[in-house]
Amino acid sequence: MDLGIKGRRALVCASSKGLGRGCAEALAAAGVDLVLNARGVEALEQTAEAIRAEFGVMVTAIAADITTDEGRAAVLAGAGDIDILVTNAGGPPPGIWSDWGREDFIAALDANMLTPIALMTTLMPKMIDRGWGRVVNITSQSVKAPIPALGLSNAARTGLTGYVAGTARQVAPFGVIVNNMLPGIHATDRARSLDGGVAQQAEISLEEAKAQRVATIPARRYGTAEDFGAMCAFLCSEKAGFIVGQNILVDGGATNATL
Repeated sequence: MDLGIKGRRALVCASSKGLGRGCAEALAAAGVDLVLNARGVEALEQTAEAIRAEFGVMVTAIAADITTDEGRAAVLAGAGDIDILVTNAGGPPPGIWSDWGREDFIAALDANMLTPIALMTTLMPKMIDRGWGRVVNITSQSVKAPIPALGLSNAARTGLTGYVAGTARQVAPFGVIVNNMLPGIHATDRARSLDGGVAQQAEISLEEAKAQRVATIPARRYGTAEDFGAMCAFLCSEKAGFIVGQNILVDGGATNATL
């Protein structure tokens, strides 16, 4: 399928590996030029070079912490005009309600709510001026069905979801389409970390912890970055112009909900 976005320019955050890289690669396959961002210079440069070599698109790599004012300023200064924004940041650590204080919540809000909002606030006005834009925020299945151990993530990402619900409808008349993607468990470093925590707590092996989680997923496997990237590219495409303010689960059916 021709997604109709060849020659567009996308900023993909946290894109040196995992779901961010999956999105970047899917957009590159559609002919989109990329600005990639992550904190680690080496991994980011390796990813940028691999995408250039495989897909032949222009790739700019900017190493910075997108969750800080200084990092965002550096990325935005080097990004230029952006047609497509994919926001992404690692989730806060798991725990229980009594573990977290004000500073923990502020850090979660900065990373998983206020950073995406700041990026949208900066980049969407020019999208509106051009009459076309796409924004995909990578959030979590926890905004549909909260995960008890991820209370910080539940709170911050649900706040972003509420913001997007109104904002998406305000910018849609100008050709700017905003949606959220809600990943379940994918084969990423985050999944390995969560499985490691379960293994340690239950005194079982990492493989046993993964098998337990896989058994709760109707698809009976973890997702892949390619699964996730394909949906991201579609939501960024010309084909998605009538999909506004939605929360798209990509979780293998793990979230047991009717709506």
